[in-house]
Amino acid sequence: MNSLKKSLVLLILPLVAFSAAHKFYVSVSNVAYSEKDKALQITSRVFIDDFEKVLEERYGLDAQLATPSESKLADEYIEKYFRAKFIFLIDDEVRPYQFLGKKYDNDVIICYLEILDIDLGKITSIAVQNELLTDLFDEQQNVVHFKIKDKKKSFVLIRENNKGMLKL
Repeated sequence: MNSLKKSLVLLILPLVAFSAAHKFYVSVSNVAYSEKDKALQITSRVFIDDFEKVLEERYGLDAQLATPSESKLADEYIEKYFRAKFIFLIDDEVRPYQFLGKKYDNDVIICYLEILDIDLGKITSIAVQNELLTDLFDEQQNVVHFKIKDKKKSFVLIRENNKGMLKL
């Protein structure tokens, strides 16, 4: 009977160990060009719980995102964090962006950014440096999708390789 219990444990343990949910650390950003607005429009999706954790660790802010108790300072600190960790270079020059705002979709925060006055005819490259959450999570991956005119390119950026460039 005792050996039967041991056998069952040895059989069941590996199944239980691999059935536990694995936490993924990922953000997804889309960069597109608006011909009408002559602007790069960026949406960035990040898990709310991960973003709350980085705001707490980095700034000591208990943001309580997507709740009725959300901090009045949340938008200010979200923008501050983005400006420090999400940088765009156009023809090797840092270009500032407008932080247009955010919304929530289930367990994700979606942030909207825009870089104005873009003349695609005069630009040879657009680069992004994305270090979102890499200061907190070693496993963080930041996926960036470019869709500009007829060019599409995607990057998976990590702490050790946090830059991607689209040649035009």
